[in-house]
Amino acid sequence: MDLGISGRKALVCAASKGLGKGCAQHLARAGVEITLVARTAATLDATAAEIRDETGVDVRVVAADITTPEGRTAALKVCPEPDILINNAGGPSSGDFRDWDRDIWLSALDACMLTPIELIRLTIDGMIGRGFGRVVNITSTSVKAPVSYLGLSNGARSGLHGFVAGVARSAVRHNVTVNNLLPGTIETERLAYTIASSAQMAGRDAEDTRAQWLAANPAGRFGTTDEFGAACAFLCSRYAGYITGQSLLIDGGAYPGTF
Repeated sequence: MDLGISGRKALVCAASKGLGKGCAQHLARAGVEITLVARTAATLDATAAEIRDETGVDVRVVAADITTPEGRTAALKVCPEPDILINNAGGPSSGDFRDWDRDIWLSALDACMLTPIELIRLTIDGMIGRGFGRVVNITSTSVKAPVSYLGLSNGARSGLHGFVAGVARSAVRHNVTVNNLLPGTIETERLAYTIASSAQMAGRDAEDTRAQWLAANPAGRFGTTDEFGAACAFLCSRYAGYITGQSLLIDGGAYPGTF
């Protein structure tokens, strides 16, 4: 399917591996020019080379911490007029909220709420002026079904969703959409970390915990970054201009609610 975005420019955060990499790969397959941002230069360069070799599109890299003003300046210097913005950040640490002081909370808010908002602020007017824009925020199913030991993520990401609910409706008349993708159990390094943390807190074996999570999912498996990236690419396509302010679960049916 031709997504109608060949030649567009995308800025993809936390893109060297996992969910961000999956999104970048599918956008590149659609002919989008990609700027990848991540902290680790070696992993970033390897991912960029992989995408270039597969798709032949222009792939640029920025090794920087996107949660800092300097990192955002560096990213937007390389990709000053993105048509597509993929906001993504590794989730905050798990644990007991009693152990989290103000500095820990501010770090989580910076990564999962304030940085995405700032990147939207810095890019959305350009999208409006060009008459095309797609913003996709990668958050978590914990926004809809909070997990007790993921309180930092629950709180910070929910704040981002609240912000998006307003700005998405003010930009859509200009063919600029803002949506959220909520990953459930997707096979990534982050999932392995979360399973290990959950097992440790419960005093269980990590492999037993993994098997329990697999059995509990209606799909009977974990999702893949390829599936996730494809969903992201569609939300960025020319066909998704009437979809905005939405939070799409990608969780194999694990969320038990209707709404």
